[in-house]
Amino acid sequence: MRDLSLDSLRLEAKRLHRAFIARDPWALERLAQYPSSKADDRLVRADFLHVIAQQNGFASWPTLKQAAELQGLDRATALQKLKIAMANGRNGLAQDLLARWPDLADGVFGLECALYRRAAVEAALQRDPGLAVRRAGPRSPILHLAFSKWHQAHPELHKDMLAIADLLLAHGADVNDGAPYAPGETHLLSALYGALGHADNMPLARWFLDHGADPDDGESLYHATELGHHDGLRLLLAAGANPQGTNALLRAMDFDDVQAVALLLQHGADANEFNPAEVGGETPWVIPALHQAARRGCCAEMVDLLLDAGANPMRQHNGASAYGFARAYGHHPLAKAIEARGMAIELTAQEQLLAAAAEGRDSAAQIEWSAVPAAYHEILRELLPLPGRLPHIKRLVRLGVPFDAPGSEGLTPVQIAGWEGLPEMLEYFLSLGPNLGHVNAYGGTLLSTILHGAEHCPTRDTRDHATCLTLVLQAGVPLPRVQIGHVDRDDLRVLLEDWGEQHHEQVV
Repeated sequence: MRDLSLDSLRLEAKRLHRAFIARDPWALERLAQYPSSKADDRLVRADFLHVIAQQNGFASWPTLKQAAELQGLDRATALQKLKIAMANGRNGLAQDLLARWPDLADGVFGLECALYRRAAVEAALQRDPGLAVRRAGPRSPILHLAFSKWHQAHPELHKDMLAIADLLLAHGADVNDGAPYAPGETHLLSALYGALGHADNMPLARWFLDHGADPDDGESLYHATELGHHDGLRLLLAAGANPQGTNALLRAMDFDDVQAVALLLQHGADANEFNPAEVGGETPWVIPALHQAARRGCCAEMVDLLLDAGANPMRQHNGASAYGFARAYGHHPLAKAIEARGMAIELTAQEQLLAAAAEGRDSAAQIEWSAVPAAYHEILRELLPLPGRLPHIKRLVRLGVPFDAPGSEGLTPVQIAGWEGLPEMLEYFLSLGPNLGHVNAYGGTLLSTILHGAEHCPTRDTRDHATCLTLVLQAGVPLPRVQIGHVDRDDLRVLLEDWGEQHHEQVV
């Protein structure tokens, strides 16, 4: 960890302020990652101090300054980094910090719960039983325990983890406690979701359900489909979870998980569930099941399963029929199944052009994109993660489909290719000359989006985010020094460190 001082951070804020006024790209990129509600011309030095504080893991400059004055900035910053690392399941970073400061978490009750320090938790509760329900930040102790991924690094502490859960419950903790995902949000993420959907901690999730946690918390069933196994799904369904209204069915289809979809249908999921109040302004995941099968490239077995469950081929979605959608997305099993049921309908002129591209044919005409229904506006971004679709995508681009347009979440195709860890796809979009400085709705740049995908993309173990990083660095994207220190994967951190040493001019 670099040596820090308040004076050096003040100087860094001053430099950032001046660079922002000069509209230097690196300064604009950094500010975009920590957006302000103020207009650019109203930002003052205090706003840049706030950005510097946030980069170092503090909520505000006064918070950073107070911590520095109490215990020294290096240690205070390390403690904040440990809290963030534990909250986000970055066990490698947490272990590095604890190796340097073994007593860093001592006396910090939420961290001691998350680190499964049974003796310390028991002693603290004997001194002050109220600690069991006292929030540390937005989370209570039972939430710090639930969201911890420490079990993945230390499975030998399994009994201590459950013992801490018993201790907290005995002292008044609420198994249905929750915390907002972000400040200002009213929707709460439950302790059960933390254990099951976030931490993939089946023993602790079972403990929560056994002690009265509500399986219908609005999150757990949906995220149980993302775990790569069905243990959590079965656990929740056995506890009485209701699939309707959760979008769990559509999420399971994202992974072409026939077994998960069958389980959900057996327990009450509706293959025709769709909220008509959402039509027109719907979010991308609110979509009929057959359309979902087409855009996710689901197998023929999935199509038959849905049709046998009563999915309606005549359902429209944002101006597209299930049949038109299947033809445009190149999903032949779905199109053939609808044709076999005598429910095929005539394609529009624009759908015929999209279908030709899907079938391997280039058209002499150019598509009139303004006339294309909204249902197809995500077609490049949704096709690119599917295997073998690069030739199809190239035909769509030649047809006139916009290659650099952001989607509903502000993500452009080149950013999605990077997040997915698909070097060949990324290289193609880079060759088209996209906006490399685009910042998406999450505040992510192309570089940070790749790093996020390396940690969170469900198929990251079979993808190549390292090559994607190399490609964008070769394309000249800035390398923020602060991001290097936040990378948890050793191979990617070394890659960025080596690149920074060899290309000083690119480091900002």
